[in-house]
Amino acid sequence: MKNIKRFSIIAAVLVLTLGILTACGGGGGDSADKTIKVAASPTPHAEILNSISEALAADGWTLEVVEFDDYVQPNVATTDGDVDANYFQHVPYLDQYNAENGTDLVAVGNVHYEAMGAYKGQKDSFDALADGDKIGVPNDVTNEARALQLLAANGVITLKDGVGLEATKLDIVDNPKNIEIVELEAATIPASLPDLAIGVINANYALGAGLTTDDAVAYEAADSEAAETYVNVIVVNAGNENSEKTQALVKAIQTDAVKDFILNTYNGAVQPKF
Repeated sequence: MKNIKRFSIIAAVLVLTLGILTACGGGGGDSADKTIKVAASPTPHAEILNSISEALAADGWTLEVVEFDDYVQPNVATTDGDVDANYFQHVPYLDQYNAENGTDLVAVGNVHYEAMGAYKGQKDSFDALADGDKIGVPNDVTNEARALQLLAANGVITLKDGVGLEATKLDIVDNPKNIEIVELEAATIPASLPDLAIGVINANYALGAGLTTDDAVAYEAADSEAAETYVNVIVVNAGNENSEKTQALVKAIQTDAVKDFILNTYNGAVQPKF
């Protein structure tokens, strides 16, 4: 009986000790909980995020930005819990990704809009296009539609009425110069410009490649449907919308200071949308 009592006392002490250690966490748990890890495209997303690191630090948070060069891995990392959030995409792309992959990622805050542009390759204007010239466009559904609408707005092709931002190559009803629409991975189009007459490029990849307004043939209009639709957003797993980390991140990025950073850094190619 004495042994049983002694064992019970020892067990109780062990449970109490473990509880204290768990609560204290030795400092390591608290430190990890105060780190916000965000997957992002290098330009402009990671640059915009890095501009808020000091503001987050002032509120006790450490920002860790993980850069990716494609449009798939940031969502994979978010779904898997390797990062807390991502910032690289617009809502139409997010919706498409969720539908195709069975994921439940949600947008929690608007940040900016990037004007898609047509950039000089072998030709320096739409008027200079010759019969059979090649124009490169992104090969993902949402951005290809956007590129086709830009070409249509500049008279290169004509699309079926009403197709809007769901347009595909099959919706081209008039192509007077028999332009070959070349579908390419978005990130590769800047490097492919020497092989194309013109390339239609997302702003983040154009900026990352050092392309400027002097290299552009045309941009989407600021009042276009695309400008209202393709706002880049902060994305998290469903259920994390109201977490401390999510709220701190959105609060830090939707500020006048970030608006000024965007306007002063990107010369109009990127516009704040909050």
